[in-house]
Amino acid sequence: MTRSPLRRFLDHAVLGALAFLFVLPVLYLVMGSFKPSDQVLSGLTGFLPTHLSLDNYRAVLSSFDSDATGYFWRFMGVSILLSTVVVLGGLIVNSMAAYGLTRLKWRGQGVVFTVVLLLMLVPFEAVAVPLFYLFNNERNTLYIQAVPFIANAFSVYQFATFFRAVPPSIEEAARIDGAGPWRTFFAIVVPMSKPVFASVAILTFLTQWGSFLWPVLMVSDPAVRPLPLEMSVFQGQMPVDWGQVLAFGVLLVLPVLVVFAFFQRWFVQGVAGSAVKG
Repeated sequence: MTRSPLRRFLDHAVLGALAFLFVLPVLYLVMGSFKPSDQVLSGLTGFLPTHLSLDNYRAVLSSFDSDATGYFWRFMGVSILLSTVVVLGGLIVNSMAAYGLTRLKWRGQGVVFTVVLLLMLVPFEAVAVPLFYLFNNERNTLYIQAVPFIANAFSVYQFATFFRAVPPSIEEAARIDGAGPWRTFFAIVVPMSKPVFASVAILTFLTQWGSFLWPVLMVSDPAVRPLPLEMSVFQGQMPVDWGQVLAFGVLLVLPVLVVFAFFQRWFVQGVAGSAVKG
């Protein structure tokens, strides 16, 4: 159906207003990161581009430039390393698990998939303390911050939903040509599944990058401390310099924007495809 010009105008006006509301906090974050601390919490005038400088960024970087305080770029590197390991490991493990649960036939398949779905209902907070006691001897290590989060029930569900929509005739043609399950998966299914891989990668990265509860429990050594945990330590220092806190926040957000910009084409395709199927 062709919508009237008035309906299109109203749609764009409503979407534009909502987009503006969502952008406002980000704009305030960025603008405040370039302002002196006494002007950051000054109401609506905080949006005005006045008294801008890079002093807050210089102060943040200089605050973490010794063995006593730790190094900012080391915190950033730890977060990037952990997120990369969890994303790449999760894409491999969860996609293969979903393929085995949806496209291969074996006894108990439905029961295992039901268990995976039930695991989605269990919040991490419910198992954080048992995991803490289970891995207490592995505290202050990098791998203990990453390994427990590679396998993810929600990621398996996302992959499984996408794989169920793949026409079986494609895999049947591959089997006729002599391809086994492994070759079919990596040579046929994976290249067709870029949208779901992008969606899972972005959501996994966002979750891991902002991980806070688990590092609070397992990390006390600045050498293996991720960036979100260090930001909480920085913000807790008195007196609080809000200009520097916002500058720290901008530096924390930048890698997320880079990852989304890299995957956004396939992510949008996946969202659009889900909307059409729905």
